[in-house]
Amino acid sequence: MTQAAIQIKDLHFSYGKKQVLKGLNLEVPQGSIFGFLGRNGAGKTTTIKTLLGLQRPKAGTCTIDGLDSFADAIEVRARIGYMAEDQQMYGWMRVEQIIKWVAGFYPEWDYAFTDELLTVLRLDRKTKVKTLSKGQNSSLALLLALGHRPGLVILDDPTLGLDPIARKDFLRHVIDLLQSQGVTVFFSSHLLYEIEPVADHIAILDDGVICKVGKTDELRESVRRFVIGAGSDIDCRRLPGLLDVQRTGDQLAITVEACDQVTRDQIQQLSRNGLTETALNLDEIFEAYVVGNRGQFVSHSL
Repeated sequence: MTQAAIQIKDLHFSYGKKQVLKGLNLEVPQGSIFGFLGRNGAGKTTTIKTLLGLQRPKAGTCTIDGLDSFADAIEVRARIGYMAEDQQMYGWMRVEQIIKWVAGFYPEWDYAFTDELLTVLRLDRKTKVKTLSKGQNSSLALLLALGHRPGLVILDDPTLGLDPIARKDFLRHVIDLLQSQGVTVFFSSHLLYEIEPVADHIAILDDGVICKVGKTDELRESVRRFVIGAGSDIDCRRLPGLLDVQRTGDQLAITVEACDQVTRDQIQQLSRNGLTETALNLDEIFEAYVVGNRGQFVSHSL
């Protein structure tokens, strides 16, 4: 059995009296492109800081390649490439200077590889960091995260501050590059349309706990929305896998997970005027899990 790249068990963390992580459990497969989704304030960055060994959890464990993130922090960081959101660097340095400076922290730094990355990422080694565009700054941050050839790369909202075109261009280059190196990629974002085309696994974090985790394709296949004619009050609470139910006029939109023929038959029995089934994109699935109306009695008067 292949060892997980990241394993988090019953993780708790608080800032004073504010409980941020509330028993988080997660396993990231080796070699996956893993999207870590959540609204701002859900606990994504707190989870990543704990993974990096920058803070001790109140309870629970985080391991990377079997090493404890806090107890073995130095060795763990040597195995990880990390790119922070809106990463700040010394603007007075030239690109080649900051590469040499960061390389000094890593005995296994690969200068030949970083030379290749300068070409791939279209960076001029003589340029001063302060004159780089936001996209170039992100590319340099990525290069610095990869120069020691880590087996795991953690990206915390890597496209923050970029315009939509730059985001797509950067992510395309990032994923192509990292997949070609065979590394595991764990990246957080609240921009769902960014993650959908590239992530093969996702986890949805809400209020400090994981509310859904799985393969992206399987999730898109199993979550369905049904629109039915419903002219009177309907109680949807007993529908299996109910995620969300909303009324618009005389129509009811019902979203369910793990949809099968039994569920379809039950929804059909609720309908007065036909039934329409549709698949959802990742943004709609995310919304259903984190803000869905579950177990509510849906009245015609709504």
